[in-house]
Amino acid sequence: MPVLRAGLGMVEGFLRLLPDARVGHVGIYRDEEEHVPIDYFERLPPRLPAAQVYVLDPMLATGGSAVHALHHLKRAGAKRLELVCLVSAPQGIEAVQAAHPDVTIWTAAVDRELDENAYIRPGLGDAGDRVFGTA
Repeated sequence: MPVLRAGLGMVEGFLRLLPDARVGHVGIYRDEEEHVPIDYFERLPPRLPAAQVYVLDPMLATGGSAVHALHHLKRAGAKRLELVCLVSAPQGIEAVQAAHPDVTIWTAAVDRELDENAYIRPGLGDAGDRVFGTA
């Protein structure tokens, strides 16, 4: 379950590991002024309550989008959820753990902080822009 749009960059690698997986999509963007998640798209696979669901979101900054996506999926019936990220900030990890203590977080790296715009520092920049070459 990639969080659009940046999470799409992680789908191909995941499908190499789990070729029979069904892929749903959750579209969430962050309001750049208020730093709150905004829904804009959803397409969930059938049998969600019985599935192991991996939420793919490369950057876990404030945790707002991840917390929102996990809450949304739980409301839709998902019970077994894991969050997979590439780079995380301590604040994002704390936010997800506080809101969803039952969800395992997998991350490749934990960077030191968020800046005044709530971007991970040192970070990698905007993951969606990197994946799609729109920077």
